[in-house]
Amino acid sequence: MPQPSSARPPVWQRVLRVLRPSHSHSAFTATLLLSFAALLSKIISLVRVKYIAHVLGRTAAADAFNAMFQLPDTISYFLIGGATSITFVTMLTRYRESGREGEGEEALSVILTTMALVLSIAIAAAEILAPVYVRFAFPGFVANPAKFALCVHLTRIILPGQLFFFGGGLFGAFLLARKQFTLQAFAPLIYNLGMIVGGVALFRWLGVSSLAWGALGGVILGPFAVNGLAARRAGMRLRLHLDWRSEGLREWVRLTLPLILGFSLVTVDSWIISYFASHIGGAVSLLQYAKQLFSVPQALGQAAGAASLPFLASLFNRRDASGRRDPAPFAASVNESVSRITTVSLLLSSLMIAMGGPAVDLVFRGGLFHRADTGEMALYFGIFSASLCFWSAQAIYARAFYATGNTVTPMVAASLVTLASLPVYALLFRLRGAPGLAVASDIGITVQASVFAVLLARAGLVPVRGLDWRELGRSLAAAAVSFGLLVALSRVAPHGSSRAVEFGVLTAGVVVWVGSCWGVLRVTGSPLPEQLVRRFLR
Repeated sequence: MPQPSSARPPVWQRVLRVLRPSHSHSAFTATLLLSFAALLSKIISLVRVKYIAHVLGRTAAADAFNAMFQLPDTISYFLIGGATSITFVTMLTRYRESGREGEGEEALSVILTTMALVLSIAIAAAEILAPVYVRFAFPGFVANPAKFALCVHLTRIILPGQLFFFGGGLFGAFLLARKQFTLQAFAPLIYNLGMIVGGVALFRWLGVSSLAWGALGGVILGPFAVNGLAARRAGMRLRLHLDWRSEGLREWVRLTLPLILGFSLVTVDSWIISYFASHIGGAVSLLQYAKQLFSVPQALGQAAGAASLPFLASLFNRRDASGRRDPAPFAASVNESVSRITTVSLLLSSLMIAMGGPAVDLVFRGGLFHRADTGEMALYFGIFSASLCFWSAQAIYARAFYATGNTVTPMVAASLVTLASLPVYALLFRLRGAPGLAVASDIGITVQASVFAVLLARAGLVPVRGLDWRELGRSLAAAAVSFGLLVALSRVAPHGSSRAVEFGVLTAGVVVWVGSCWGVLRVTGSPLPEQLVRRFLR
């Protein structure tokens, strides 16, 4: 009788299996999928930013456009904590693992209905008060009435999008709790494409307003519709239902309230930067362009944090044979995730800082965006890049707290860090102008990540000594060597003569970076090169 084959299926079959919408992911495949989708989304976002820079440059219209998102984001932050999926995933994971999925869906119905009502009232008020907000948040715009009026107009167009972002976040949380990531992972692509399509199709007739209408259409078709259809296929059944006494609603409010009352530099860093930069013509746009370029590699940390949350929540609730909670797997998982993402971030930072100039010039120069603009933007991008490892680490540390059901501690800590950072932003802006704001951003997020790590350790949840310090040291050495070689290359290589030359310099830089990082890691005994080879060949 023939024995069943033990051979593994081909790679393409394993990839298709992972990409099935109903596939229940492991921590590794979830991180891989979300990292890939986030990176792809950020690349599309980069195309969007390139298009905007091409047609708007660093003009007053560009400043107004880049500022239009702040009031909707503020409503989201202060009414739903800016983190819909985080609190929902924690709740739904607990409902699901305790066999009470029906109660979980009832709670979601009540929360969706309640918050749709609350958000509708808030958006209506914001439509009326938009001029007041813009005057407060961007005081430098007041001196330019046309820029001020355009910012108000664009803000009013995209304000209703927060209703659809909230609904999409709720549907996405339902999928995350079931460890189904595929469709949800690619929903942001549609949002970014919506803005591009809106601009290309309607810019001739509507001008910059076409980008705002495209953004609104993108959020309706992307995060809301895609997540909603995927959640329905996964079995979600919601109904409109108001119940102020619902236990699920009360629990959600309890978890979300600290996020609403607190301030985190993850969100308000851009608000603080824009407040000061509004006094310098074009600075809001250049800093936002640099931030959005920086968000491409930063997406890796965000994806790792998003993927880790349902798994960390499960690990935290795991019990041993005696029924007591076993803290070791939770702590080990957090430290492993932080060590891995920090290792990669250190290596990426060396490339981003050294090669930021040719990269920005190659990607962004053209149309109304000139060489002088790319040089200034590259400076901001290089400064932001120095803090990549701290942005990545804090995303996982924050979710470690959320997985335990504790949203109070991280938000109190983040609020205190933010308040302490305000004088730093003001001082460095006064001393160094716009570059000083980028430096202040780096300082603030470094402190926030460090505080999160210390608080988790003091709570006995995640000891700092559990980090892979040897591997972090190897990564830092490889980053230092590669950075030195890239700086030497940039000094002897020609710049600015043509796009072909810039592409050649950038290509040579990537080759030098890969070779030097690989060599140093191998010499110092890092397992990372061998792990990458094994993953690639599997």
